[in-house]
Amino acid sequence: MKRGKIKKGDFGYIRQQKLLRLMRTLACCLLPAAFFTVGMILNRGDRYNIYTVIALVGCIPVCMSLVSMIMMWLQKPMKQELYQEISARAGDLVMAYELYMTTRDVSIFVDAAAVCGDYVAAYTDRPVKRRELDFMEEHITKTLRANRYKMTVKIFDQKKAFLERLDTLRARQAEFEAAAAEHFTPDEKYPDLSRSQLVKHMLLALSL
Repeated sequence: MKRGKIKKGDFGYIRQQKLLRLMRTLACCLLPAAFFTVGMILNRGDRYNIYTVIALVGCIPVCMSLVSMIMMWLQKPMKQELYQEISARAGDLVMAYELYMTTRDVSIFVDAAAVCGDYVAAYTDRPVKRRELDFMEEHITKTLRANRYKMTVKIFDQKKAFLERLDTLRARQAEFEAAAAEHFTPDEKYPDLSRSQLVKHMLLALSL
């Protein structure tokens, strides 16, 4: 997979975003710094000028970019060997990787999530309490149902159990997809996306 084509939900997204957000933050710093420097030169060292005001206002996007960068740098990328193991078992299931899912109360890093019919199966290899997994499952379920997608959501913290669920979904993929598609109406905004792809799109929207 080429670095330039990595998108949200692809393996390698965290590593790429760390670099991109760092570069974006540094670029954002240049403009207010340039305005402040020009103002100091034109006003012979007097910082009380319109250029200083512009530079201060320009610090707002710098701060926003800095927060985004820090949040991404705090994330540990998915392990290469784990990705290879999961992707090999996933087949052609609709998959999303490296999702840092956040709510006001709970945040969980999901290494991989599969969408098949009315089922979402996700896995995290990070230490997390069962009550936090239950909370996130409920949050995702409510969000999907609010958007007219009735799904059964399960987040696994045991790799073996998750891989077994992938095997089940893949074995019955045609059956599950057909059943879910019976009452499915394509989204006008994304007419080319299947139901599972739209559910994946919503999972991405819930992630950093």
